[in-house]
Amino acid sequence: MTAGTAAADGAAPSPRRLTIGKVLAALSEDFPDVSASKIRFLEAEGLVQPHRTASGYRTYTEDDVRRLRYVLTAQRDRYWPLKVIREALDALDRGLSDPAEDPGGRPEPPTPTADPEVPSPVDLLPAPVVSLTGPELRAATGIDRDTMHALETYGLLQADERGHFGHEALAIGAAARTLSDHGLEPRHLRPFRTAADREIGLVDQVLATRRGSGTRQERAAEIASACIALHVALVRAGLRR
Repeated sequence: MTAGTAAADGAAPSPRRLTIGKVLAALSEDFPDVSASKIRFLEAEGLVQPHRTASGYRTYTEDDVRRLRYVLTAQRDRYWPLKVIREALDALDRGLSDPAEDPGGRPEPPTPTADPEVPSPVDLLPAPVVSLTGPELRAATGIDRDTMHALETYGLLQADERGHFGHEALAIGAAARTLSDHGLEPRHLRPFRTAADREIGLVDQVLATRRGSGTRQERAAEIASACIALHVALVRAGLRR
């Protein structure tokens, strides 16, 4: 099967393999003194791991060439010993990256960024005022009457004194509908109500005992956003394990 056929079938094409001669040609302009013995030495030191053909010949990928370029640059420009280079390569392999202000420097952990799946503090400020009847909520979210009753029974949906539901009920009903497709019934969702109440209690405690800038609603939204971000990160870490 050709690389093109593999790509058409949805499989990733095999990386292009380079002979050691082609690797030397790719590197020689920037590193005129590089030799086959030098590359084999770096292989012996575990800094690059070429593929071996059935007949024992070494072949390299473009990633191997980039790796060799990193090693040679570190030796020539930074005078790094092999131990330091090995540690830097290990860091790059683990997802760290070159610092933006000093490309080729010691790899650094990525800067924490806002998770696009987590609502920002602004998103957690009071939602637009909307008042939905039960039938309107069911029509908008696709839940049936029994599911809606169960969600109310377990405290996930809470009507106001007029029997109407607010904007957040739309997200709750839609999530419950999706989870039901995976076999999770409203009774299985009670831990979410418990966890939410605990987080709300934590936010209230912080607001009552510590002063800060901004209005109470703004501070509550900022704390709640951080709590949700922590929850999402913990769930993702658990799923990865």
